[in-house]
Amino acid sequence: MKLLTSRLTIRHLRMVVAIEKEGNLVRAAKRLNMTQSAVTKALQEIEALMKAKLFDRTNRGVVPTMFGDTLAQHARLVIAQLAHAEEHLADLRDGAGGRVAIGTLLSAAAELLPTAIARLRRERPKLVVKIVEGTNDVLIPALRAGELDIVVGRLSELPDRPSVVQEVLMDDIALVVVRRGHPLAERGPLHLADLAGWEWILPPQETSLRRQIDIAFNEEGLEPPTHAVESVSLLTNRALLVDADYLGVFPAAVARREAAAGAITILPVALRTTAIPIGITTRANARLSPAAEVLVEMLRRTAKELSQLA
Repeated sequence: MKLLTSRLTIRHLRMVVAIEKEGNLVRAAKRLNMTQSAVTKALQEIEALMKAKLFDRTNRGVVPTMFGDTLAQHARLVIAQLAHAEEHLADLRDGAGGRVAIGTLLSAAAELLPTAIARLRRERPKLVVKIVEGTNDVLIPALRAGELDIVVGRLSELPDRPSVVQEVLMDDIALVVVRRGHPLAERGPLHLADLAGWEWILPPQETSLRRQIDIAFNEEGLEPPTHAVESVSLLTNRALLVDADYLGVFPAAVARREAAAGAITILPVALRTTAIPIGITTRANARLSPAAEVLVEMLRRTAKELSQLA
């Protein structure tokens, strides 16, 4: 082990990550601005140090063995931590700057996150913020790999507890929305049974929100929508709702903002099963950079104020 830690370099780690990501030595060499022969030679050096075969050569490229997959996972974390260290040192030199990478779900993207970022950048005008939108099945692995500092949005029902930590900020519930002037918008009290025959836009099957929506239908003795458009893109969903008679499901903050703009209407239908907290997810046993720490604190303050206004 001491031999490995003393002789394995960052260059080696970057090479393993590039090969694993590209699945091809030629593409990995191009990515690293190296020749294929140099990459091949370096890979042989790493395998000699590891005393294990890291990649199997196939007709279609290279495939990581369990040793290669394990080393690539650790290599990504080491590289990410070094990048964080560089940002941390830069932030210490210039307290008004720093960089933070945030994963966000739709529930936080409409109000909580943009409000917190705008407030923070007034205090730290040199702060660089990278925002990645997605669902938990994509964002949480990126967080664990060190590609994101934090994830903000509806908290996962089944968090990967050994590797992440969750903090509740505020409550959220999903609302059913339609375009302004939709036939259902003109009706009185509604039940899910009244909505079952319409076309829906819903989150993907693998999301916790979709499962909660399905439960709401099941509890009413109804079959959930089976041929829905699956999308978490606010722009796409808004366009579909405005241009047609689809029914959609938005987090409460998103729905209220869109309704205030006049494009959509919130239907008076309860989806109690979708009530779940919005919060922050971070890596366990990993120290946040100063920039990420101040953003988390701003998110806490902003969530508290928004909760009082709700």
